[in-house]
Amino acid sequence: AMYWSSAQQLAHHSSSGCAMQTGDLLGSGTISGTTKDSLGSLLELTWNGKTPLTLASGEQRCFVENGDTLTLRGHCQGDGFRIGFGSAVGKILPAHSL
Repeated sequence: AMYWSSAQQLAHHSSSGCAMQTGDLLGSGTISGTTKDSLGSLLELTWNGKTPLTLASGEQRCFVENGDTLTLRGHCQGDGFRIGFGSAVGKILPAHSL
């Protein structure tokens, strides 16, 4: 569940002096439910890395690794409509050496 509404998040963000522009995206962070099948992040799903998650390939993981490709999709829907932002895809790269 969310503690703050979208309107409250926008008010907080803009009241701190950050100029908001048309098209700006605001992220709420992880939104989780109260049941095991409604957890919202890999950290929650693996109980802080203590319980591996089994991937479709059969591989087990607790954390993302270098070379992993992550795809995020989101949508909302109601009676007779569905709207989403498509896919946001990124690849985890190793840290630069110093």
